[in-house]
Amino acid sequence: MKKVYHLSTCNTCQRIIKELGIGDEFEYQDIKTEKITETQLEEMKELAGSYESLFSRVARKYKELGLKEKTLSEEDYKQYILDEYTFLKRPVFIIDGQIFIGNSKKNVEAVANAIG
Repeated sequence: MKKVYHLSTCNTCQRIIKELGIGDEFEYQDIKTEKITETQLEEMKELAGSYESLFSRVARKYKELGLKEKTLSEEDYKQYILDEYTFLKRPVFIIDGQIFIGNSKKNVEAVANAIG
């Protein structure tokens, strides 16, 4: 399976997808228009090892909700991601049982290597 969870309104997501030359071989899910299901999030967690690793601390709502001052559990991370798409660190690529999370240069290079 080859899938990318992204935001069509996110310039960074779009730039990365374009740079990698990803086409129709990937299933695309715009997380703003097609919400992440609990099953999908659980699948991502299994591959990533934790909900925390999928959680974006740079989301505006992270500051707005004062989450920096709180100690969040795995269940909290899961619920915040399900409730608000902006909390998913993106883009998330799933390529043949491997997961790649976020837009760091190292991560994008790993995706490029995985797709050959």
